[in-house]
Amino acid sequence: LLQSVGPVHSGLAGLKVLLLNVSRAVSHDVLITFSPMEGPRLLNMTEKGETGKIQLPKEIFHSLSSWTARVVVTVLNIQQLGMFEEVNQMGQVLDNTVVGITVGDTSISGLQDPMKLTFTHRQLPYGITPQCVFWDPSKGVAGGWSSSGCVTQSGDNRTICSCNHLTFFTLLLNPTLDESLAQALMAVATAGCAVAVAFSVFTIAFCIFLRCRFRSEETLRTNLGLHMNLIGSLLLLNVAFLLNSGISGGTQPRTCKVLGGFTHYCLLCCFTWMALEGCHLYLLFVKVLGTYIHHYLMKLCLVGWGFPALMVGVAGVIGSYGDYNIQTVDHQVIARLCWITPKYLLVHYITNCSYFGLIFLFNMAVFGVVAQKSYYLQGTGVVQGDRKAWKVALMAVGLFSLLGATWALAFFIYGTSSAPVIYLFTILNSLQGVFIFIWLVALYYPKTKETTGSLSHIIKNDKTTTASQD
Repeated sequence: LLQSVGPVHSGLAGLKVLLLNVSRAVSHDVLITFSPMEGPRLLNMTEKGETGKIQLPKEIFHSLSSWTARVVVTVLNIQQLGMFEEVNQMGQVLDNTVVGITVGDTSISGLQDPMKLTFTHRQLPYGITPQCVFWDPSKGVAGGWSSSGCVTQSGDNRTICSCNHLTFFTLLLNPTLDESLAQALMAVATAGCAVAVAFSVFTIAFCIFLRCRFRSEETLRTNLGLHMNLIGSLLLLNVAFLLNSGISGGTQPRTCKVLGGFTHYCLLCCFTWMALEGCHLYLLFVKVLGTYIHHYLMKLCLVGWGFPALMVGVAGVIGSYGDYNIQTVDHQVIARLCWITPKYLLVHYITNCSYFGLIFLFNMAVFGVVAQKSYYLQGTGVVQGDRKAWKVALMAVGLFSLLGATWALAFFIYGTSSAPVIYLFTILNSLQGVFIFIWLVALYYPKTKETTGSLSHIIKNDKTTTASQD
């Protein structure tokens, strides 16, 4: 009733095959064991181990028209074979292993007694949810993973997949947000953005006051103009987030696309102005503005507001914006936003992750150069006066806020495996405008004139020192 042809050597690395001839008169379920290293084989009932298992119900064979059926079980390493690659896939395939099951030459579906496939694994970290899926060739452009017809039963060291059809299966490990955590983060972000909006308005007003008071200090006016543009972009980003989280759930598709594009534009403006802050800091402390740049601030504005508009325009033309749902594995929607759709996740990786990554590396290099330059000036005696620890710390925090260092926390987030980092990222970045406001007030008030004079003195003396060295 059951005959094993035995494992078949395919000659391909990463592909292991088992062939079975099963009679339709079989009186029990067919049990097969498999592992990524050894491949599939018939299960010995006395055998104990931590390998995966396949249970094919006898119902499959009783419904066949032929007396015997050829069962083919394949275990594939998709990393070695380069197969089953879904576009914009979020979850990770367990051990890069896919199990394929076919019976005869017909498609098997609609089973009353489901096929059971057991995957073994170590205890999964917090925030990672296993999901039983199969490869659906009709999904997307080149196929994708689907969970239709499969039920997932997860345990500490194993997950059982019960599916009503036969095809290629795997276990996806999805990073998921807990609903209570997501709601808490949304509340914290909304409150932080509301506070940041108020402080951004205060900061812009404070910068305008200083620019009007010290009209003759061109360096100070340029610095404040640059800070005003960064604060302005943060103000727009906070307003965009509040609009997005407040009205995105009931917006029309066209309105949602506009809102998603506007939010993306504000975020890119923030990143760009952070980069310009780094460039200006480099010119101020390293090149010491030895070369006069005509309409310097105006040119910075063209880059700071124009380049993000170009990127958003290209992304909008290809239709990148729309509804973005944050949901659990069982498709329960936690939050609705207008953002880059999952179909165009590559746009997010290029315009957000990669773009900010380059800016962060550049700004941290500038921060290191400025710190070295400041240390050198302290050693030569050019800079004198108050060197209290709190003021040094405040200076460092202010520079980190200007250069956008807090956004780098996003690279340390994977699922909810680090919930404290998620909270820290949300709080620090929603309050970035508050930190910059406190930093500016502490630096420029009430000793604005002395600060400006000290800065001018540093630049003049640094020019003299550089000239004498040459």
